[in-house]
Amino acid sequence: MNQQINLTDEKGRTLECFLEATLQVDQVDYLLLQPINHSVQIFAWAEDDILEIIDETEEDQVFSTAQAVLAEQDLKLHNTAYTLTVTGALPEVDPEEIVTVDTEEEGDCEEFQELAHFYYEEQEYSVLTAIDPLLFFAKKNENDTWQLLSSEELQEIEPYIEEHLIETNENL
Repeated sequence: MNQQINLTDEKGRTLECFLEATLQVDQVDYLLLQPINHSVQIFAWAEDDILEIIDETEEDQVFSTAQAVLAEQDLKLHNTAYTLTVTGALPEVDPEEIVTVDTEEEGDCEEFQELAHFYYEEQEYSVLTAIDPLLFFAKKNENDTWQLLSSEELQEIEPYIEEHLIETNENL
């Protein structure tokens, strides 16, 4: 059974994760974590059928509507730390129904499965889950709890991550 680690955000919300891998760089332990439950995002539909990531304020406004729509599919939406999650059995992925979304990094796209579609105050929304699992890197902070790495910290250890993954694959 996989070891479980809880991440807690600044609002006190938690996210239960499986420990996928560990890496030590300069006597600092880093963890690669995957949420136990399915990570989801709520997107707004803009003109020309473009999906846009919504901000936290808008997410809070539409949360209960998204929760109700997902409940119709026996899925429960949770407002967890760092990402929204759902529990329940997801429908099988239909390759013809995969949605590709341009992410904020130039030229980078991610594939999603749509779980729900709804309207809130005449705005169209979709709840999507990524085809590839969401992963987090964390390290222990001064309070002896696990915290997510900043983007700068992640960039600093990225070469070590790649090296570690290559070594791990060679040992399989």
